[in-house]
Amino acid sequence: MMLFRNLLIASTTLMTMGAVVARADDSVKQHAPQKQSANQYVIENKKSKAVVSLGDTGLPELISVSAARRPTSTDDIGTSMTIITEKQIQIQQRRSLTDILARQPGLNVVQTGGPGGTSSIFMRGNNSNEVKVRLDGMDINDGSSTNGMFDAGQFVTDGMGRIEILRGPQSGLYGADAMAGVIDITTAQGQGRFKPFVRIEGGGYGTFNQTFGARGSKGRFHYNVEFSHYRMDGFNNIPSYIERYYGANRQQRHEGNRNDNRGVNIRLGYDVTHNFDLGLTARLIQSNNHSYSLYDLQSENLYGDKGVREQNNQNEAIVRGTAHLVSFHGLFDQVLGLGYMTNRNRWTETGTSYGSPVNPDPDYYRSSRLKVDWHGTFNFKQYGQLLIGAEHFHDTFNTSHTASSMWDSGYDTSASMDTTAGYGQYQGNWNHILYGAANIRYDANSRYGNHVTWRVAPAIHVPGTGTIIKASAGSGFHGPSLYQLFANQVGVGYSEKGNPNLKAEQLIGYDAGVEQKLLHDRLNFGATWYDNRVRNLIQSSLSIDSSYDYNYSYANVAKARMYGVEAFLNWKALSNLEFNLSYTWTHARDETNDVQLQRRPQHKFNFNTTWTPIRDLTFSGNILYTSGWRDLPVIGSESCSTCAKGHGYFTIDVAANYKINRYVSVYARADNLLNRQFEDPIGYLQPGRAGYGGFMLNY
Repeated sequence: MMLFRNLLIASTTLMTMGAVVARADDSVKQHAPQKQSANQYVIENKKSKAVVSLGDTGLPELISVSAARRPTSTDDIGTSMTIITEKQIQIQQRRSLTDILARQPGLNVVQTGGPGGTSSIFMRGNNSNEVKVRLDGMDINDGSSTNGMFDAGQFVTDGMGRIEILRGPQSGLYGADAMAGVIDITTAQGQGRFKPFVRIEGGGYGTFNQTFGARGSKGRFHYNVEFSHYRMDGFNNIPSYIERYYGANRQQRHEGNRNDNRGVNIRLGYDVTHNFDLGLTARLIQSNNHSYSLYDLQSENLYGDKGVREQNNQNEAIVRGTAHLVSFHGLFDQVLGLGYMTNRNRWTETGTSYGSPVNPDPDYYRSSRLKVDWHGTFNFKQYGQLLIGAEHFHDTFNTSHTASSMWDSGYDTSASMDTTAGYGQYQGNWNHILYGAANIRYDANSRYGNHVTWRVAPAIHVPGTGTIIKASAGSGFHGPSLYQLFANQVGVGYSEKGNPNLKAEQLIGYDAGVEQKLLHDRLNFGATWYDNRVRNLIQSSLSIDSSYDYNYSYANVAKARMYGVEAFLNWKALSNLEFNLSYTWTHARDETNDVQLQRRPQHKFNFNTTWTPIRDLTFSGNILYTSGWRDLPVIGSESCSTCAKGHGYFTIDVAANYKINRYVSVYARADNLLNRQFEDPIGYLQPGRAGYGGFMLNY
């Protein structure tokens, strides 16, 4: 562990010394015929040399920055991935991160309570807390939640320039929580002239959204600053059959959820020299979500409570600064980063029970994460690239609630943990036929011990055929959250206590597939088989003592297997017409008791088309089909997690964008065009047919 900490300290010295070298190099090369920007990299193959600018929204779609932590053609690495560009987000008019992720292969997104509600992301049948999410290099899984998962409910897509989805175990590069895969989000970088904009949008369910900002560059300074406000009011998420079961009155049937989201997204950069630059990114979120769920209806009509409503206030800040240096004529490329994230959640429930307040004092959930990281890449040209890196995390957690009655004893739990890690990766190719990367990582955690993880991802290009054979194998792990380790809530008749002896969940995963390119690369299709096996799964446990007290805790009690197929087809039929098709088949079972895992639909199909009939007019259409799944029943006395079956559904969405002139654009979209009524998860109705429209002013 001391070795990795010393490496982080030494890297700071190395960056300082390198900056001096960079200034010297800058003065020597100021009259060179070609200069490479500090935030650009060169990717070479036997056909061409492409300059890729990190964070530029014009990045080639087939270049991945996350799969190997350096720009790499997606054809040249075995990792199964999807890349979403800013242009795709804008054309489809997906305003929330949940909306755009729900349409991607290998993912199932579940959201309770409609827009702004808690969202869970399941990847390849794995649990939602086994997916690592990063924003501009900062790990943003929510340490204030009970299981440490990332909640995408309040993340809007404004300012996002690129989303990379890496499927399969990625712990060999990204450590804990990357057991199922990684979702890596990059903020768009400003370039060119000063470009301010204002976007106003309104529509169904009381939607009224405003976004304004500016991006551009001036000399060595580049910037992108965006402010947003999203509001939704009046969405009722309780299905009608549940309202009938509990005898809902007219007011309860029309009680709607309300969400108010304010955000700021910032990316700043300064090129100190041609090969040394500094960067700063920040995303601030303040949200208020008011909801009325089936459990509130149940409390009122089954247990006699009055006026029960839930409210969750969230304040989140994610900040990261970087120093990036390219030394020795491009032979050594390194990044030093410092990031901080904090979450402050306040949950309360209004209403009365037998004349007394249901929840007179709010529940508070707070967390913070400090990250220091460094990685450097040695470019040996035709002999490949060697990546080494180190990271240190300090995580804190606190949850509290003031006692309010003899049944409510209150609690106040605080805990922290430290993780120090080092990793290395070699990447290369043989005769432009065999490409691949292999990595290994060591994580030392102060709470759940040390772990070594690895990954290999080869790709074979069959000469002259357009055929690429890909495969990968790797290990992953997911550590227990601080809540699962140290929760301590004790009341009359119940208790919830963490288990400090929990072990980390562990996974071994494999996949293999083939991709084919035809018609001068205008047609691209392929399929991938994957197989993941997990042990030490952490699950909640319940024991009832001799006094009939219910005692909840957590234990490593299960193992599971997830396997399936992901297939895709992309066809650029005409220069202005494109089709994209994906299909996912998932089989996920708990091998301890041989039951299907919760909220993992077996089949998922997504079709998207984009058509630009004239230069400034673009149409987009999307069809999403999801098959049935097992879930928790919400009516009756069943307590098992898979006793109910959710019904499959499909939705059709359409969108249109028209640029009137260089200053004004108008757009409109219709979601769930056929007004399909469906739940996902069971008990939570999703929005029906709704139309939205607006305009954008820019200069």
